[in-house]
Amino acid sequence: MSRHRLAPRPECPEVLRAVVGFDRPLQTLFAQVFSHTPEAESVWDDNEEGDEDGEILLWVGTEPGELLDPEAAIALVAPYALIPDDLARRLRADMDAAAGQRDGAHQIEVKRIQFGSQH
Repeated sequence: MSRHRLAPRPECPEVLRAVVGFDRPLQTLFAQVFSHTPEAESVWDDNEEGDEDGEILLWVGTEPGELLDPEAAIALVAPYALIPDDLARRLRADMDAAAGQRDGAHQIEVKRIQFGSQH
């Protein structure tokens, strides 16, 4: 899975951060935007792993093959985040790098439970 954190737009003070990336097991790009909450950490940390703090404002790309166009993923977060010029290229590279990779036993089982098949 790839994950590109994006800085909030200056005119969007409610936005904590936005994220786009590629989820290889689901074969979809995803776009997420998180807003500030009293509990949310406001310090930007590119090395932070795991779930985002904050309340989810937007989350697209949770179903297999739901979002396959990098420009469409970028368009979803663009109202909330600053977009690097090379982001579409990086998302395509993420997708290309995942081509031909197969699911492991755990991924297959989770897909079976969640979606009823191995997709």
